[in-house]
Amino acid sequence: MTTIAVVRKNGIAAIAADTLTKWGSAKESATYIVNHEKILQVGDNYLAITGSATFKLILRDYFGGSANDVRLGSATEIFRAWNRLHAALKERYYLLPEEDKEDALESSRVDVLIANPHGIFGVSGHRTVQEFSRFYAYGTGSDYALGALYSVYEDPARDARALACHAIEAAAEFDDCTGMPLNCFTIPLASR
Repeated sequence: MTTIAVVRKNGIAAIAADTLTKWGSAKESATYIVNHEKILQVGDNYLAITGSATFKLILRDYFGGSANDVRLGSATEIFRAWNRLHAALKERYYLLPEEDKEDALESSRVDVLIANPHGIFGVSGHRTVQEFSRFYAYGTGSDYALGALYSVYEDPARDARALACHAIEAAAEFDDCTGMPLNCFTIPLASR
């Protein structure tokens, strides 16, 4: 129950997330929840997390113990890191096996966007890794966020940070599972 967005523009990557947590019909806003952040810094990487609120604690614990070993500079490196994470999710964090026999792969049950000096990436629950050229969004308000990004990305007055914030603001306006305030971080992209 969240919306996260990542943007790359003019040599800068930005990543943003809302701060609302929902349990059924109950809303837990940043006013009441101190640890409301959905973006985790791991070395020179920012990870925005969707899924159960427990995943931010799991990822903080997992990457906190292996931050020096984490390499997330390419789709291949991210895929390898996520396969190791998935094994740990099952062994150390008690991830329940997938019940849907239609899926070919077991799900990690979390979608994550990544911004780092190498680019902007997304990892789906089934560990599909994509590198994005301009922007992307995950979560319950992602349709609104993507529409907002598509409509204003070319505006020269909007930098990567302004665009990422705009995406979350649009989602918060129309999606009842996305709420303000938002968090946003930027990082310079390395030259290719």
